[in-house]
Amino acid sequence: MLREFALITFTILAQMAVGAFLVLGVVNFFVTRKAGRGEADRMGDRSLIAIIVVLGLGLLASLLHLGNPLGAPRAVTNYATSWLSREILCGVLFATLGVIFAAMQWFKWGTPIVRTIIAYITAAVGVVFVYSMSMIYMLPTQHGWNNLATPISFFTTTLMLGSLAMGAAFVANYSIVKRQDPDCAGMQCDLLRSTLRWIALVSVILLGIEFVVIPVYLLSLATGSPQAVESAKLLAGPLGLTFLIRIIVAFLGAGVFGFFLYQNAQTEGKEKVLGYMAYAAFFLVFVAEILGRYLFYSSQVGITLSL
Repeated sequence: MLREFALITFTILAQMAVGAFLVLGVVNFFVTRKAGRGEADRMGDRSLIAIIVVLGLGLLASLLHLGNPLGAPRAVTNYATSWLSREILCGVLFATLGVIFAAMQWFKWGTPIVRTIIAYITAAVGVVFVYSMSMIYMLPTQHGWNNLATPISFFTTTLMLGSLAMGAAFVANYSIVKRQDPDCAGMQCDLLRSTLRWIALVSVILLGIEFVVIPVYLLSLATGSPQAVESAKLLAGPLGLTFLIRIIVAFLGAGVFGFFLYQNAQTEGKEKVLGYMAYAAFFLVFVAEILGRYLFYSSQVGITLSL
């Protein structure tokens, strides 16, 4: 049970860290163009520390999943043929580059161009990291996993959790900025509202993608192999209540709170309400994605080979 929980923790936290890094990069690009590099750094630099911590916790959880954590370095040697080795290699590279970039950005080492190049490389490695993670489950003997829905759901989780996590991080950062330097709070407030508006819109769109993929995936299971049908029966039977709760919680977080977050972000003076909404949306979607990953592993029925 500990190993399964560790696997859920690893995949969720690692994907959230990658998504948060990607979202932070996009936000930094547009804020720099709109308000200058100083305001962009003031808005996002603290979030880098949180991303590294989240990724570190995810990688630590991955070690608990291994039967022999000390053997993890040897697993990397099969990167030419094994998606698991590629996942480990990309995870280590992403973490290493992320720490280097965070240190350079925090202490302003190197020129902005050099830091930007490292950020792009880190983001690219992160995307390959998530892709490798999804490809591990594309196994012919595992019909419930060997489906296009697996990589789509992994990347949807990456972007949705990453977006809403950064929304919560930006709210927390604004509170710090407002206390430390009230003079710059006005510009930061405008940037926060516009950023939350786009984050809310993205979360609603990603929720829509999830709600299209899920029924298509269930239909493919119900009309597939005997093993796939058994997976569909698990989701409709013993796991049905968990599945329903996951759908409702995701809808409340990304849909309902996402919609009201978008609406309220257009009006000045509602920053406190925006903060509560951003935190609530992130928390609900985080819970929904944990439930979704639990269902992903618990509903799997593989092919049994007999001699």
